[in-house]
Amino acid sequence: MLDWHLCPAVESSPDKVSGAWVFRGTRVPVKALFENLEGGATVDEFLEWFPGVAREQVIAVLEFAEQSLVA
Repeated sequence: MLDWHLCPAVESSPDKVSGAWVFRGTRVPVKALFENLEGGATVDEFLEWFPGVAREQVIAVLEFAEQSLVA
């Protein structure tokens, strides 16, 4: 299980999306990124569909998840 507390691109608050991990400064759940990618979407499509999310945030989340696979 990833410790999302260690990823600066995301945040969790009981006041936002029932405490789900979201991209910092948005209400877009991190889970939405992975669901869309699993469904065949590209990062560019995801960014188009969720304009509040920055490309840098997506890259940070993907790199964070990738690092967990290496450890």
